[in-house]
Amino acid sequence: MGAQQVRDDFAGLYGAEPEGVWSAPGRVNLIGEHTDYNDGFVMPFALPHVATAAVARRDDGVLRLHSADVEGGVVELRVDALAPESDRNWTAYPAGVVWALREAGHPVTGADVHLASTVPTGAGLSSSAALEVVIALALNDLYELGLQRWQLARLCQRAENVYVGAPTGIMDQTASACCTRGHALFLDTRDLSQRQIPLDLAAEGMRLLVVDTQVKHAHSDGEYGKRRAGCEKGAALLGVDALRDIPYDGLDAALARLGDEDEVVRLVRHVVTEDQRVEHVVALLESGETRAIGPVLTAGHASLRDDFRISCPELDLVVDTALASGALGARMTGGGFGGSAIVLAEAADVETVTKAVESAFAAAGFTAPRTFEAVPSAGALRVS
Repeated sequence: MGAQQVRDDFAGLYGAEPEGVWSAPGRVNLIGEHTDYNDGFVMPFALPHVATAAVARRDDGVLRLHSADVEGGVVELRVDALAPESDRNWTAYPAGVVWALREAGHPVTGADVHLASTVPTGAGLSSSAALEVVIALALNDLYELGLQRWQLARLCQRAENVYVGAPTGIMDQTASACCTRGHALFLDTRDLSQRQIPLDLAAEGMRLLVVDTQVKHAHSDGEYGKRRAGCEKGAALLGVDALRDIPYDGLDAALARLGDEDEVVRLVRHVVTEDQRVEHVVALLESGETRAIGPVLTAGHASLRDDFRISCPELDLVVDTALASGALGARMTGGGFGGSAIVLAEAADVETVTKAVESAFAAAGFTAPRTFEAVPSAGALRVS
């Protein structure tokens, strides 16, 4: 849905023009899964799919929210009554941002909001982060808060962690707020330092496909939290602040120290090797060896499947079928337990790979997947 349509719908809902229209994208993570809450490295890039918000300020303490994508009318809330984990609906994400801003001392006195999103929900593409970031950017502009992009990402993460109750890391919000067109974002989640790494696959005759398995997941359920708690247990047992502090060349010794803590051993092994894979991909891209990242992506999937144990039959089928059909590499992306996989392929092989995956899903009796090309796109911005 275009910005003008969102603007027009706002006027129809609220009887006045918005003060502006903003957008924030979903993201695909190229490599670096479940490393962000372990102070590690990640490498996402923004998608062209965005959440768009038309917004106007209010000075009466009222927050009114409406989404073109959810049945129902305008939801009206009081900003001084917002409380963590009090809302289990979609409104928790924008309301959580208002709560986080106010908790941080910023004078947000209300807003009228109309939203529309093209980011697929439950597909591991950060639809919730897009929703949070677009609200944060709009309120930052309208209330002249002067916050930097990384600060907005931090506040959005706090909204999701505390208000929504989902123990996510900082990657998704930072990607939505800070990515740039034609690049992947190499992010150190400990100090939030960033490097934009050029990623123009089309110029090199390749494509990166996103295959949405249509298996829905939810970060706020228990399995994600269990993995995070297990990682924190591993860091505590090893006497480090975070698993980021275990060097790759010291991994075997660290795992030996964990003894018979089999589940913790698997989690630690994934995080430490995944950080190393992120750095490997950065080095390959910067040296122009783009095709060589394919096997690194595939190794990441094996680790997520076997050590972190967050894959599912549909994701495994995408990866196995794509590789058997000539793909350069493939892996699940996102939080796991459903969602999407990414496939790196030569441009000439895209149709073959896509049809093979669709046929494999049909033969297995799975819901038909949705496949589209992922093009590194711009981060959040004011549209009008």
